[in-house]
Amino acid sequence: MIPRILIIAGSDSGGGAGIQADIRTVTMVGGHAMTAITAITAQNTLGVTAVHPVPAEIVLAQIDAVIDDIGVDAIKIGMIGSAFTAAQVAGRLEKLDGIPIVFDPVMIATSGAALADDSTIAAFARLMDLATIATPNLPELQRLTDKDDPVEAALSLVSAHRCAVLIKGGHEEGEALADALIEEDNMTSWQGQRIATSSTHGTGCTLASGIAVGLAQGLSLPRAVGRAREFVRMALREAPGLGAGAGPMGHAQVRLDVGSGPRLNQVTVTGKDYGKSVAFYRALGLTQIVDNPPDYARFEAWGGTTFSIQVDPDETIGASTAVYFECDDLDERVEQLARAGIPFEHGPRNQPWMWREARLRDPAGNIVFLYKAGEARRFPPWRVTDRAPA
Repeated sequence: MIPRILIIAGSDSGGGAGIQADIRTVTMVGGHAMTAITAITAQNTLGVTAVHPVPAEIVLAQIDAVIDDIGVDAIKIGMIGSAFTAAQVAGRLEKLDGIPIVFDPVMIATSGAALADDSTIAAFARLMDLATIATPNLPELQRLTDKDDPVEAALSLVSAHRCAVLIKGGHEEGEALADALIEEDNMTSWQGQRIATSSTHGTGCTLASGIAVGLAQGLSLPRAVGRAREFVRMALREAPGLGAGAGPMGHAQVRLDVGSGPRLNQVTVTGKDYGKSVAFYRALGLTQIVDNPPDYARFEAWGGTTFSIQVDPDETIGASTAVYFECDDLDERVEQLARAGIPFEHGPRNQPWMWREARLRDPAGNIVFLYKAGEARRFPPWRVTDRAPA
C-alpha cells in the first residue's frame, strides 16, 4: 500500500515551503499526502506579509477526517499556528499508537519572518515528547535549549523528550556542511559541500517530509534521513530560480534519484566515433552533461534519466538491444531530424502493441527508437496483474 502521510503545517502562498513543499516531496518520493492546514500565510520569496491561524477545532477536524477514513502511516508536523493548537494537536496524536512522527519546529521563515511566538515555542515540548525525530535548524535548536553548542543542545532534547534530533548544518559558515542524527544510543553523520544557490526556501519542510515517507516505508531512521537529505540536495540543484529572494527548490525534477526500489535511470551504449556520436545524440534533443573525449560522454533526458556512450573503436556492435526515447512530439521531431539530414530506417508507424515508433541507428550502428506510447507503455490492456508466488 502507498504510504499515507499526514502533514500538519501552514500554507505558503508562494509555493516554496509549508504544505506546498510537503505535498510535492511526499508525492515525488512515493507517498500519498494528506493535510491539516494550521495557518494561511501570504508570502513569497522576499518574505511573509500576513499570517492567519486556522482555528484549532478546524485543524483537529482535518486530522480526524483523514485518519478516520484513509488512515495514516506517518505524520509530519511543521508550522503549528498557536500554542493552543499545539496543545490540541498533541492531545489528538497521543491517542495514536506506533505512528512515526517527524516534528520540524518551524519558528522563523527563510526570509527571517517570525512564524511562532514564545508561547507556541514553549508548547513544542509536548509535541517533541511524541516525536520520533525533531529536525530544528541551528537557530531553532539554540532557541529551544538556550545552548550554543549544537551537540550539547541536541543531547539535552534527546534526554528530555526521548526523541531523536537531527542537527542540520545549513546555517553554518563555510563550504563544508555536516549534519548529525543524535539518537539515545547512536549518532550518524553526513558530510557534503554547500550547493551554490539562493533558492533555499522550503529546505526544512522538504527534509522533514522526506524523512516521514521513509519511516512510513519501513526504513531505519538513519536511512530515512540519508535518503531525504539526498532528495533535498537534488532539489536544490534543480531549483528553477524563481523570485527575487530565497526562491523555491526544484522538487518536480527529482524523479529518479531516490526511491524505494531499483530504478532504471542510466543506459550506456558503445560508440565508435566520439564526435559523431555526441553530435547525433545532441541532435535528438538530449543535453550533454559529461564531455570526456575521446572515450566517454553522458547525456541527460527530460525527467532526469541519463544516457552515455563509451567509445571503443575495436568493439563489435551487436544490434541485439534497442534504446527507446519517448517523445510527445514524435512526428514533428522525426520530420525535423530527417530534414536536418539524420536518416531513419522507417518513420513513425503505429504498432500492434499500441506504440507509435520511428527507427534509426546511431553512428556506431546501435538501434534507436523514437516513440510515443502514452498509457500503453505501463498499462497496456494485457498488463499482467499481481500474482501470488508459485
